[in-house]
Amino acid sequence: MRKGILLLFLTASLWAQAQSPEEKLKALGIVLPEVQSPIASYVNVVRTGNLLYLSGKGPVQTDGKYATGKLGKDMTIEEGYQAARLTAIMQIAVLKKELGDLSKLKRIVKVLGMVNCTEDFADQPKVINGFSDLMVAIFGEKGKHARSAVGMYALPFHLPVEVEMIVEVE
Repeated sequence: MRKGILLLFLTASLWAQAQSPEEKLKALGIVLPEVQSPIASYVNVVRTGNLLYLSGKGPVQTDGKYATGKLGKDMTIEEGYQAARLTAIMQIAVLKKELGDLSKLKRIVKVLGMVNCTEDFADQPKVINGFSDLMVAIFGEKGKHARSAVGMYALPFHLPVEVEMIVEVE
């Protein structure tokens, strides 16, 4: 019996590792949004060598509108976590548009998570975990990254979070 459970666990683990990022997105019911052109004088991503530098993005809801709010005032940590997760979905969409195939991602190197919050709010890491947790769920070990999670007095459009990242590709 124990061998059977162990075999089942190992099979499930290998299956999860064998799934492509696109298959993992589908399994989680995540549909990538269309990537919009920037609204100012910058680009969504710059490639230099095998590194991609992704501009900061915020949480776009399923209706196409940005989530808004300030942590510590009108948003809970859980709502901020969900906003950071939506931001991860947007950054994955940028990667998909740039790479065509998300399996070309070699490693997420660095994430800078900015949280729009009150001066006494101190749970920025808990909020940005919404971003990091989804990156690991989709990319596995390749999704683990160095990270900063910092508080900001304000972000553009009253976004609750903005995240930029550096990614290594093949």
